[in-house]
Amino acid sequence: MPIDVMMPFYGDVAQFREAVTSVLDQSDPDLRLVVVDDCYPDPTPREWLTSLNDARVRYVRNKTNLGVNGNFRRCVELVTADWFVVMGCDDVMHADYLATVRTLTEHHPEASVIAPGVDVIDENGRTVRPLGDRMKNVLAPSRATVLSGERLATSLYHGNWTYFPSLLWRTAPVREVGFRPGLEIVLDLALLIDLAAADGSLVYDPEVVFSYRRHSASVSSVQAVDGRRFDEENRFFAEEAQRCAERGWPKAARAARLHATSRLNHLQARVGAQVGRFSRG
Repeated sequence: MPIDVMMPFYGDVAQFREAVTSVLDQSDPDLRLVVVDDCYPDPTPREWLTSLNDARVRYVRNKTNLGVNGNFRRCVELVTADWFVVMGCDDVMHADYLATVRTLTEHHPEASVIAPGVDVIDENGRTVRPLGDRMKNVLAPSRATVLSGERLATSLYHGNWTYFPSLLWRTAPVREVGFRPGLEIVLDLALLIDLAAADGSLVYDPEVVFSYRRHSASVSSVQAVDGRRFDEENRFFAEEAQRCAERGWPKAARAARLHATSRLNHLQARVGAQVGRFSRG
């Protein structure tokens, strides 16, 4: 059975080509790539995709710009396979990504989500380890494991160590839960928590098979500087603490109230912004 690779697109064309090529060059070729263009003004991506003449590739252009949350929702609507990944249009799959995650689904068919190992690259494709990603590495499980329920929620409230574009999702439970409306930055974390609350499980394997691109122009980086990211996160964690208390998850409620990694990121961003203003005079 094919795996759907959903790719919401609006961004750098060269990195987009690299991302698409990494998908089509998988050692496991049983896939369908769906590029969902969120009204990018340049026709070059569409023309290039058409020139590939690959039956596995489908191009869809939204009628209006839906934004990050809206285009993720649109991607999920277009899924036809039992499993799918919503890959960033600037990220890179290693050649054995699909083969690795497919094997994990065969061993754990009941899982809601598969989380493989990830490395981080910059705009030029060089491997980097910014502070935030080093923190993710510390927070992630030290070995292959299965997490569910309060244990999964508690782990993620301490710090979301997953990388959304690398995650393989089982379609049925994701459709039942769906993305929460009104979220831009923590929509992936909210989905993982909602799956945990619905008795879903996450399977983690540390083998690195995906490269996540970290660059300063990302939505999360921009909003971290102007504070909108942390306004959303603070509201989210306050609501989550209340939900967990009502659900009878005391450890998760405490972790949500603390959300230490989010607070540390906020402090780091504020210090960085102050240093930037000082250096500019």
